Amino acid sequence: MSVGLPARWTRRHLELLVEAAATTAPVFDPAALPRILPDHDLWDLWPVQEEDGSTCVIGGQELWMALSAPLLAHPEERHDQARIRLLAKDGDSWTDLGHAFADGASPGSREWSGSAVRRPDDTVSVFYTAAGRRGETPPTFRQRVVEARPALVADGRRILLDPGAEHRELLRSDGRMYLPAEEVTGAPGRIRAFRDPGWFRDPADGRDYLLVATSVAEGDPFSGAIALAETRNGAWSLLPPLVVAEGINHELERPHIIVHRSRYYLFFSTQRHSFHPADSAPTGLYGFVSPSLTGPYEPLNGSGLVLRNPSAEPDQAYAWLVLPDLHVVSFANYRSSPGVDLRSARAAQARAAFGGTIAPILKLTLNGMATSVVPAEAGVRHSAANP
Repeated sequence: MSVGLPARWTRRHLELLVEAAATTAPVFDPAALPRILPDHDLWDLWPVQEEDGSTCVIGGQELWMALSAPLLAHPEERHDQARIRLLAKDGDSWTDLGHAFADGASPGSREWSGSAVRRPDDTVSVFYTAAGRRGETPPTFRQRVVEARPALVADGRRILLDPGAEHRELLRSDGRMYLPAEEVTGAPGRIRAFRDPGWFRDPADGRDYLLVATSVAEGDPFSGAIALAETRNGAWSLLPPLVVAEGINHELERPHIIVHRSRYYLFFSTQRHSFHPADSAPTGLYGFVSPSLTGPYEPLNGSGLVLRNPSAEPDQAYAWLVLPDLHVVSFANYRSSPGVDLRSARAAQARAAFGGTIAPILKLTLNGMATSVVPAEAGVRHSAANP
């Protein structure tokens, strides 16, 4: 596939950004929401999709995944123990189904975000980020895109993935188009990216693609970008980026595409802390639109902003994911503390303000280059189940 020049997300676009009701989420208190798992944090959720893009339903329950970690002293420590968890959604009720993979199955020391699709043979392709290397101490920040394809086992309302599936590395940064994500030390928000594989089947050609959050050698010290990867004869290869943040932001996380009224909407999340010090923009969901998968892409709403946290609660939610029906899911992050970056605050202060569960669901309207957010729907109920 031929990919043209990437779309450039620039300072000129950020200058068009305004706080408006159409692109601002309603306020909520992250720390006040009920938890699905009382003894675990949950974040970065995604559905198991069918190959047509819809959400997989087993026995009347939608099948979802999310990152999880035991409740640790400081919420930011969760990234060093992240595992993928299987969840079932029945209406507004969420049920825990346990870890997606067996202990030690991943080639990394942690499992970071990805996507999943159910195949016709009742296996599930789980594309995820293997961070670090199995058994390492302390954890490093090497990142690779991995696929596991376990069988889906359903017995009544008991659902699990076969723990014996192979985990196969598909992609790693090539060091040419994309900077290597091989850092030994660092921290989330301050490292290069090669992660968050987002599966997409293009209705125009029926082929599977992956979107990957990457880093390129632009800006200071690097710029975020969204890579496209294609598969031929079972082998994946990287293509040129679709979008590059031209020296303004170094993390374009969790990229994904939906097709709506024959347009391709490319979404990603980023945090206010990830913008260049000379730039100011909110933590939010951003997006571009194109007439085809390979572009040309233009920023939505002129600036690229689709959905932001309100100024009164600038960190209330993160890691938004837009579903084909335009519902938007995310996780509850931090309740604001004026003048304090809670990522580096004292553990007790950060823990008291952290949500670590699923945020209220929103919905978008898309009208060509313009978007708007619809207020939150009914609250989320939770239940626990022993896997």
